[in-house]
Amino acid sequence: MNCDGQGRQFAASPLSRPLLAAFATIAAMIKCFNSIKIVIIAAMTTTAPQTPSVQLLEVSPEYAGQRIDNFLLARLKGVPKTLIYRILRKGEVRVNKGRIKPEYKLQAGDIVRVPPVRVPERDEPVPLAQGLLQRLEASIVFEDKALIVINKPCGIAVHGGSGLNYGVIEAFRQLRPDAKELELVHRLDRDTSGLLMIAKKRSMLRHLHAALRGDGVDKRYMALVRGNWATSIKSVRAPLQKSNLRSGERMVEVDEEGKEALTLFKVLRRFGDFATMVEAKPVTGRTHQIRVHTLHAGHCIAGDTKYGDEDFSKEIRDLGGKRLFLHAYMLTVPLPDGGELKLQAPVDEMWAKTVERLSVAP
Repeated sequence: MNCDGQGRQFAASPLSRPLLAAFATIAAMIKCFNSIKIVIIAAMTTTAPQTPSVQLLEVSPEYAGQRIDNFLLARLKGVPKTLIYRILRKGEVRVNKGRIKPEYKLQAGDIVRVPPVRVPERDEPVPLAQGLLQRLEASIVFEDKALIVINKPCGIAVHGGSGLNYGVIEAFRQLRPDAKELELVHRLDRDTSGLLMIAKKRSMLRHLHAALRGDGVDKRYMALVRGNWATSIKSVRAPLQKSNLRSGERMVEVDEEGKEALTLFKVLRRFGDFATMVEAKPVTGRTHQIRVHTLHAGHCIAGDTKYGDEDFSKEIRDLGGKRLFLHAYMLTVPLPDGGELKLQAPVDEMWAKTVERLSVAP
């Protein structure tokens, strides 16, 4: 020590020197320990992921009328659809402190409680093969600042879920990262090909949903069905009811307790008594409507593994037709400025070659 507190200096005795050295060593060890502790704490605060917390979201007027499941799918991008429906089913999502069903339509001012859910960071894109992205980019038949319309290939789902990590909407969110409001306007079954609309703006989505609820949108499908379709069958009106099998597979059947469903039909081409190409115009938009209505009329669609005839489908496969023969080929929609968009989408090569072989078959 240098002083005794009274301003008088003194010389350290020989016995005090080892004690001073020990104190110095201890002081150095404490200083080193504190430095290590600071580094560890700093590393923990910078690298540890944040724990998801409960969110309370107020619904703005522009989202009034949107279903709660679609509202959550848009905000919890990257979260599996199955998880979103699970938290809805278990009542973990609340609106104005009450439980709701997935089909609940939001009102302006609603307070939505979202439980802690792990949402991928913005720099964690859904990993998609470049070949798939290029294929979907090439499928675009119309695009402007508010809307994309594609000719969806057969075999690609419109969104992830049910064991799939991706679909058309996930792919386009990667293809159009600057379009923050991309949403599906409607849906097509995974194995159905043809015209599919994707809104790039919320205002266009609302406009087209309103048109779909009314008579503003005209969608036409082509279907290759079994047998000789009678010209007299111009429409099928039969209520449809959804049900789930024990395997979890969703099926639809005609049931008087189901929802009203109407499809208009027109014969496009006949292939003797073996098959008929028909045009189907769904007036209502029920799940699997065209597939079940053709079956109800006695003419199932070729390649339909749910509602079809395996013997008929096998004969079509032998001609090279290894797909569901249902294609959304024509679309007419009103635009917000008062104009009208009319589009047609060609069938794929497999469809075209199968029909060509069918037309010359004995």
